[in-house]
Amino acid sequence: MAPMKRYWLFFSQWVTVLLAAWFVVATLKPEWLQGTQRSGQGFTLLQAPSGHGLNRPPGSLSVPAQIASPAVVSINTSKNRPAVHSDPWLRFFNGESEDNLAGLGSGVIVSAQGHILTNNHVVEDADDIEVVLTDGRRAAAKVIGTDPDTDLALLKIQLDKLPVIVLGQPQDLLIGDVVLAIGNPFGVGQTVTSGIVSALGRSQLGINTFENFIQTDAAINPGNSGGALVDVNGHLMGINTAIYSRSGGNMGIGFAIPVTTAQQVMQDLLLNGKVTRGWIGVEPQDLTPELAESFQLPKTSAQAQHKGVVITGVLQNGPAAKAGIRPGDVIIKIATKPVMSVSDLLALVANLKPGAPTEVLIWRRQAELAVTLTPSERPAVRKAQR
Repeated sequence: MAPMKRYWLFFSQWVTVLLAAWFVVATLKPEWLQGTQRSGQGFTLLQAPSGHGLNRPPGSLSVPAQIASPAVVSINTSKNRPAVHSDPWLRFFNGESEDNLAGLGSGVIVSAQGHILTNNHVVEDADDIEVVLTDGRRAAAKVIGTDPDTDLALLKIQLDKLPVIVLGQPQDLLIGDVVLAIGNPFGVGQTVTSGIVSALGRSQLGINTFENFIQTDAAINPGNSGGALVDVNGHLMGINTAIYSRSGGNMGIGFAIPVTTAQQVMQDLLLNGKVTRGWIGVEPQDLTPELAESFQLPKTSAQAQHKGVVITGVLQNGPAAKAGIRPGDVIIKIATKPVMSVSDLLALVANLKPGAPTEVLIWRRQAELAVTLTPSERPAVRKAQR
């Protein structure tokens, strides 16, 4: 029995030493014991994998956020203005103010050459534009061109190894699809919010001249302008541009310019430094059922199907006036394409090539009439008009 007692005493002493050591470590260095798991061979240290290797819970949108976020940048702008006069009386009447006006917005890197899409109102009248990437790099940006009619602008920075977002196909979007809005609201830093596509093809909102908005309830706030609206694949679907709000903050109604429109504008800006559109010089109005009856448009005719728009005014010596179009005419087709509304008319005329004759079908005095019209280039939009 003596050898057995010695073995038991030896075992008891070692167990006591190990428990004492565990107690000391648990008290003084508890982090040494975290993330451990007991196995048949002893203690094995387990470290959670990082990145896309994680199995995210159902419904997580971390993957598209991680894919798209690096290509979304913050844009800081400043505008210089004359300093306040040193005379104290002039300072009293003019008010004390800073010499520089600062602005915040967002943008999206769309090419490895450093091209960035944003809103025109983000960079309008700015003297200095700085782009800040998510990796902390900063660069001065040059304005390649702007298009106030769609509120888009194209910038360029000189940096290498830039993250570039993948352009999506907005025509594949359906109402109810999940989308993410990425930007820099209120200057707090890059923020990702989620929502759904609430509506498509929103127009006649009075925001831009040419409107075809994607509406979303993803939270969009001041500073998000120019940021990305992406789908669940992390692909760019639109450029966030405006919100409907009575308080200045998000109310669940935001609008984004489809990336297809942004691509067309970007191509024109790269080629010509501006966007060239057709213009005919008329004031249109949507054709209501009452107006259609007053103009005696047959209900079973092609005119009723095409609907059309009423011309309420014609600019003197403009392209429409030279073609013989008069107030009271109803435009039914532009270059064989039906005109359904004022927004349709604006879009169809804008796509016409200035100087190239085109046929316009109108309704006048209970009869169809085809006229040949030569559009001019659309004049630049004045800031006051916007």
